[in-house]
Amino acid sequence: MDAARRAGPGPRPGDRRRRGGERRSPPGRSRVPDRQARRARPDVQGRARVAPVARRPRRAERPPPASLPLESVSSARISGVTGLPAPLNAATFFVDRHVAEGRGARTAFRFRGRSLTYAELAAGVDAFAADLARRGLDAEDRVLLALPDAPAFATAFWAAVKLGAVAVPVNTLMAAGEYEFLLRDSRARIAVVAEDVAPRVAAARGRGPWLRDVVVAGDELGGAPGARVAAAPTTREDAMYWGYTSGSTGAPKAAVHSHKDFVAAAELVGRGVFGLGAEDRAFSASKMSFAFGLGNTLYFPALAGGSSVLVPERLTPERAFEVIAAERPTVFFAVPTLYARMLEVEDARERFDLASLRFCVSSGEALPPALFDRWGERFGLELVDVVGSTEALHDFLANRPGAARRGSAGQLVPGFDARLVDDAGRPVPPGVVGHLLIRGETTAPYYWNRLERTRRTMLGEWLRTGDMFARDADGFFAFAGRADDMLKVGGQWVSPTEVEAHLDEHPAVLEAAVVGRPDADGLVGAHAAVVLRAGTAGGAALAEELRRFLAARLPGYKVPRAVEIVAELPKTATGKIQRFRLRAG
Repeated sequence: MDAARRAGPGPRPGDRRRRGGERRSPPGRSRVPDRQARRARPDVQGRARVAPVARRPRRAERPPPASLPLESVSSARISGVTGLPAPLNAATFFVDRHVAEGRGARTAFRFRGRSLTYAELAAGVDAFAADLARRGLDAEDRVLLALPDAPAFATAFWAAVKLGAVAVPVNTLMAAGEYEFLLRDSRARIAVVAEDVAPRVAAARGRGPWLRDVVVAGDELGGAPGARVAAAPTTREDAMYWGYTSGSTGAPKAAVHSHKDFVAAAELVGRGVFGLGAEDRAFSASKMSFAFGLGNTLYFPALAGGSSVLVPERLTPERAFEVIAAERPTVFFAVPTLYARMLEVEDARERFDLASLRFCVSSGEALPPALFDRWGERFGLELVDVVGSTEALHDFLANRPGAARRGSAGQLVPGFDARLVDDAGRPVPPGVVGHLLIRGETTAPYYWNRLERTRRTMLGEWLRTGDMFARDADGFFAFAGRADDMLKVGGQWVSPTEVEAHLDEHPAVLEAAVVGRPDADGLVGAHAAVVLRAGTAGGAALAEELRRFLAARLPGYKVPRAVEIVAELPKTATGKIQRFRLRAG
C-alpha cells in the first residue's frame, strides 16, 4: 500500500491500531509509521506516562558555527542525514537538549521587550504537555494551532510534538468556514486558539465527530507547574507536522512531515545555507503558521541554541524597522512586497539602526532584480533570494550570503537534487526553461487524504514543484514562473516573471503582475497589473508610457496588450500573487 493510499481515509473516531513500529512498504514507496495508540495519561503528580526516548551521554558543548555533534547528526553527512537514530523526538532535540547540555539560560525568544530562556520554554512545554495529556491527547492525534507569533505558539507546538501528536498550525486571519474545513479535514482532536479566533472556531465545533476540546490561549499558556513529561517514543519517520499549503487555487491540502525532516532542514538550510549559530537572532515577517516562517523563527535558531524575535501583529514597514532597531536581529526574513514597501519609508536609514543585520532573506515570490539593487544601494545590506515550498518544508534553492547573484534563485541546497524536464518529461539542456523536479531529505511523502493530488505531485522520490526554471552552466537557477502561469502568445512562450522584472525597473512602479487574458476572438495575450509608488499619478498616459518602456526592452509578443493601474495586487496570506483573480478580471 503506497503512502498516499495509506494516508487516505485516516482513523475513525475511537480507532486504536496495534503498535508495531514501521510498516514496510514495497521498494520505491514511502513508509508511513503505524498509529501509536498508547494514551499519555497523567498520574497523580501530573506526570504523563509516556515511554522515554533513550538518552545518549551528555556531550561537551562546542563553539558555533562549527558543526555540533547534535546527537548523531553531523554536517559532514549533510547529503544524507542517515546518521539520525531511529528514535527521535524533535521537541527533545530542539528544546530539552539545550537544558540537558547546560544551555538552559540562553535566550530562546524575545517577546514584547523580555527574554524567554530555553529552560523556561522547556518547563512551559512540559506543563502544557501534561495538560494536553489530561485532555486525552493520543500519539498521532492532530492538534490545530491558530495562534499568533507569541510564546504560546512555541509552547503548544512543542508540547504536542513531545507527546507524539501532530502539530497543525493555521493562519489566524481566516473565516469561520475556513476553520471548519481545516478542522474536518485534519480531524484535529484538540484546537489551541487565540482569543480573537475562538468565536470563529466555536462556530465549527460540534459539526464534526473528531474535535474534543478547544483551548483558548493568551500570549502564554498555563498548565501543571513543575510537571515533567517524558517524550513519546517517536521515530525519525513519525509524522509531527502538517503544513497546509496556501491554497492560491483550490482548497488547502496538508503536506505531511516527520521529526527527521525538521532536523534535516535546520542542518541543511539553517546552518548549511544561512550559517546560523548560537549568537544569531532571527526576525521573520512571515509567521510561524506558515512553513517558511516556522523554520525561520521556531527551529532554525534552536539548532545551535540561538534566538528569535516574536511579533504577533502583522508587520507594517515602519514596525519592521522599529523591531530591527530595538531587538537587534542578525538576520531578517520577508517577502519581496514588504521589502519594496520598506524602501518607501522616508529617511529609514537615518531613523533606524540596522547595523545588527548580517544579511536579509527574500522568499515567497520572485525577487525582482531592481528591488535587489535598490535594497543594497539604500541600506548596504545583501538581499538573499531563496526558493522553497511547504512540500519541501523549507528551501531547496538558495543564494548564499556573501555571494547572492542578482536575478537568480541561487543554487541547490546541499542534500537536494534537481531535474529540469519538458512537457514530455525529457531533460532540457542548460539555459532552456523546464519543469523543476526535486528530491531531497525534507520532501513530504504525501498529502493527507489527497490520493490523486499525491500521485500527480510526488513522483516516487521526486517532487513536482510546479515551477518553471532554467539552469545555467554554473548551476544557478533562474525562475520563469509557475507552470500554470506561463503564457503562449502567437505560438511562443512568455514568462510573466521576465516581463514583471522589466516593469519593476520603471521608477513609477512599486510592483507588477502579468497574466494572460483572451481578447474578443479568444486569443490569449499578456495583461499587466501595476501598483504605483506613493505619490505617483496614474492614468492612461502612464499606462501607455509603460508599454513603450517594455517595447524598448522586449520582443513585441512579450509586450502586454494592456497595462492596468491598480491600488493593490490580490495576494494570499503568504504574499503570493493570486493570478487566477487577475486572469478573471
